[in-house]
Amino acid sequence: MGKIRIAIAGLGNCASSLLQGIGYYKDLDGRAAADMALGLMHYNLGGYLPSDIEVVAAFDVDVRKVNRPLKEAVFAKPNCTAVFFPNITDIGVVVKMGEIHDGISPHMQDYPEDRRFIAANEKPCDVIKELRESGAQMLLNYLPVGSERASKFYAECCLEAGIAFINCIPVFITSDPLWATRFKDKGIPAIGDDIKAQIGATIIHRWLTKLFMDRGIHINHTYQLNVGGNTDFLNMLNHNRLKSKKVSKTEAVRSQINHPISEEDIHIGPSDYVPWMNDNKVCFLRIEGKGFGNIPMNLELRLSVEDSPNSAGVVIDAIRCCKIALDRGVGGAILSPSAYFMKHPPEQYSDEDARRMVEEFIEGKRER
Repeated sequence: MGKIRIAIAGLGNCASSLLQGIGYYKDLDGRAAADMALGLMHYNLGGYLPSDIEVVAAFDVDVRKVNRPLKEAVFAKPNCTAVFFPNITDIGVVVKMGEIHDGISPHMQDYPEDRRFIAANEKPCDVIKELRESGAQMLLNYLPVGSERASKFYAECCLEAGIAFINCIPVFITSDPLWATRFKDKGIPAIGDDIKAQIGATIIHRWLTKLFMDRGIHINHTYQLNVGGNTDFLNMLNHNRLKSKKVSKTEAVRSQINHPISEEDIHIGPSDYVPWMNDNKVCFLRIEGKGFGNIPMNLELRLSVEDSPNSAGVVIDAIRCCKIALDRGVGGAILSPSAYFMKHPPEQYSDEDARRMVEEFIEGKRER
């Protein structure tokens, strides 16, 4: 069915895990079905395999990544995710200097060089020209949390270049009716916003919340606190960059509660940065409620995951769903994949319903 040609803005840990995963599953092609499907929601998704994905353009602003081959840049500092497939194929892609805008938080200058971003002293490339000349069919937005202006810049570039947009971070673009209309008017698909991990804090919190509702438990209070040691957590120490992130994560959980709950009674967000944890993320989750006879109960959970591969396991499906939308000539917000893969989609559904919708979308029974 041909290759899926993608561009990436932001070559951090998530991009590293995605590229390693593409190589890893390509290396498994032809083996037993159980081996090939390990760790994937879909090995074959609508006729597309993980190995059909190829990166044809990449943008970053860090001096250790700009002008370097892609296969080297994804392992450069400050990346610190697990290396599970180090021999990424050299496909001739060199990382180009992107636009910085608000992509680097000033507070990062207070941390060691191997932990923070260091802006390259380079003139930004012509992103639209690079996208057109590369033949990219879609762009993944992997910029740091809080990169509002930079994310909207790349969304504009996609509209101008006529390519699809997958927004993996909590900047509200696909879920913004004005942006969604612009993509629809141009017949360009968009999936977003803010990727859910495969088995992460948000998806577990949503499922447990739905379980409480389905079993007749009234939720009085809940929190989700997350700590980690990657650049995402370091970046989020600047709380001015967290507004959209907190909204995205909170709405993802609140949407599963079928009774009113005050702002004071639901707290979801990052808690702290612990350097030695690197790309490991630990979630502390608590739900307090009342059951039969108004008797109190509570649940506490601790989850530990490698953060970026957990994200890549979902993105690899989002990419292929986006390609299906391109093949079908469908533009605008692609609702089914957004609802299942993203924390802040245009419309919230239960994960069970969203999963069914995605399967129908893949089978061609649902257009968007």
